[in-house]
Amino acid sequence: MKHIETPEETADHPVFTEQMKGTYTILAPDMLPWHFDLLAHVLRQEGYNVEILKNGGRQVIDEGLKHVHNDTCFPALCVIGQYLDALKSGKYDVNKTAVLITQTGGGCRASNYLSLIRKALKAEFPQVPVLSLNFSGLEKDSGLHLTVGLIRRMGYAIFYGDLIMSCYNQIQPYETQAGDCDEVRRRCLEAVMHAFDEKSFAKLGRHADFILKSFAAVSTEKKERVKVGIVGEIYVKYSPLGNSHLEDLLRAEGCEPVVPALMDFILYCVVNNLNDVKFYGKRTRMTPAFRFGYRWLLGKAKRIRKLTEKYAVFAPQHDFEHLRRCADLVINQGVKMGEGWLIPAEMAALVETGTENIVCAQPFGCLPNHIAGKGAVRVIKELYPRANIVPVDYDPSATRVNQENRIKLMLSTARTML
Repeated sequence: MKHIETPEETADHPVFTEQMKGTYTILAPDMLPWHFDLLAHVLRQEGYNVEILKNGGRQVIDEGLKHVHNDTCFPALCVIGQYLDALKSGKYDVNKTAVLITQTGGGCRASNYLSLIRKALKAEFPQVPVLSLNFSGLEKDSGLHLTVGLIRRMGYAIFYGDLIMSCYNQIQPYETQAGDCDEVRRRCLEAVMHAFDEKSFAKLGRHADFILKSFAAVSTEKKERVKVGIVGEIYVKYSPLGNSHLEDLLRAEGCEPVVPALMDFILYCVVNNLNDVKFYGKRTRMTPAFRFGYRWLLGKAKRIRKLTEKYAVFAPQHDFEHLRRCADLVINQGVKMGEGWLIPAEMAALVETGTENIVCAQPFGCLPNHIAGKGAVRVIKELYPRANIVPVDYDPSATRVNQENRIKLMLSTARTML
């Protein structure tokens, strides 16, 4: 009888199988600390033992540099450095450990993460498999099975993570007792995780109102703070490792960080598939699913906006349909390489809502984002003369002092505009 080879037998790399699900530790990079903790909790409910890596520092960057050229992709370098540093720490059984990476399937270098990670692991830990979390069919045998129910729960986790992040950033700079907001954030994360445990996570009104009410109850005092928006490439925009702890720097400088929602990026990815039909006639069997997903996600986002508007202390997150209109003022929505039209759209929406000072965080040499981000700054300033935007490059050779000096120069201009 002819033997039919399984995917793990034919692959030139180790494959994560269903049998490994309960016995392997899966390491995930730390892009958004609070969001990813919620997503890890959801995946654990599916039987995946996911751990979000918290290691950082120069040793992580140096590990990445051993396997990723510094001109290739700084986010990939950071992620691979975190994996290798963790695997070398002695904390994990490398024969029972896998790594997890998300992929958008776009035209930028991030879609090559998988091959870069496997190349690095092959050199040092060839037994460690890689799981790909993607919705574009990039990796069909990754061992991570995305059911409709799991995708739905992950969507709710992102909504709650966005709301907690937004409330924290709007209250923490003004708290009268240091540490109050950190405690509220901890309680809110625990409450959301409990909601997933008891399967009440879909009661969006109840849980969102709990988060809003909890942060609104924090004692605050009126202080004059410079609001600074953060836009740019998805990893360095959010990751403390990738952006040299940008949010912490802004808080230390007496500013209020204004960070757009992760869900806006998800909606951007979804609507780009619909734009492919509109602009290029590229209809696929997944087009109806993307259309349904867009309507569903947009409806939940609008509901959270309405709930937020009930609390005078909070400014609601951006309306995504308004973001699309903002993009149309600057660039065509067919420009979707990297973060594409989303970057100028977020810059325009931030200025319109009173956040005129913006850091555009880019990995050095990230061509799509330099064009859509840095390249759009002049047009944004023509549309909004008070816009005060500083593009900042992040890469392994850039000194933190130089990055901070550029940001502080922007802040000195911002303070004169108050």
